[in-house]
Amino acid sequence: MEIWAHRGCSQMYPENTLTAFNKAAVLKGLAGIELDIQLTRDGHMVVCHDEDVSRTTDGIGRLCDHTLAELKKLKIDAGDGKYERIPEMAEVLDLLKDKMQNGLRLNIELKNSIIPYEGMEEKIVSLIERYNLQDKVVYSSFYARSIEKIRKICPGGVSETAILDNKVSDCLYKLKGGCGADALHPYWRGMDLPAEEIRRYTVRAYFSGHLYPEKPTGTKLDLTALEQKGITDVFLNEPERYL
Repeated sequence: MEIWAHRGCSQMYPENTLTAFNKAAVLKGLAGIELDIQLTRDGHMVVCHDEDVSRTTDGIGRLCDHTLAELKKLKIDAGDGKYERIPEMAEVLDLLKDKMQNGLRLNIELKNSIIPYEGMEEKIVSLIERYNLQDKVVYSSFYARSIEKIRKICPGGVSETAILDNKVSDCLYKLKGGCGADALHPYWRGMDLPAEEIRRYTVRAYFSGHLYPEKPTGTKLDLTALEQKGITDVFLNEPERYL
């Protein structure tokens, strides 16, 4: 079972921040880190999960309605009077590039199923090429046409692609419907197909779970039971507990 850090070590540190990514990157045995990208009003790529900034920052409103300069003024509470900022995608690559060159992978989720960010695919592929990290990246999205586009513009299909949905059957439907993704990324409770039917695919399951500053539940997943359902990888908020 491959373990991925969901939005970094997002139980112990604010999600999708440089600190959360840095703490994950030093974990021995970690397969990779998952994060989410969106575009600012002036076209910059930043790392943030929600389309609205109010849950994770002291700001309000849609992320896409803010410029990069405006977003950089927002604070992400990190406790004890400390705070983080919404990172640019290039900042994350600067932080992780050495680890990625040594085997760490990055799952980049394009958050474009609600807001259709024009040109996002070209921007992220170009940036990854600039860092020469094409073979260390998985591009994922709920939006099948975005995955189709990524596959067309990625040189030689070097980077992996994955399709997201709540149920593994819906992921498979999108894949066979034309997006041609390499992997399936369902919600872990959405494993509604027999394991034998999906054995040939990489199946990375995502979880909801508790995020910083919520307290951990203290429970631990039965990874063997998940494997029996056909899950090959998991995106976890607490990867450090499983490595």
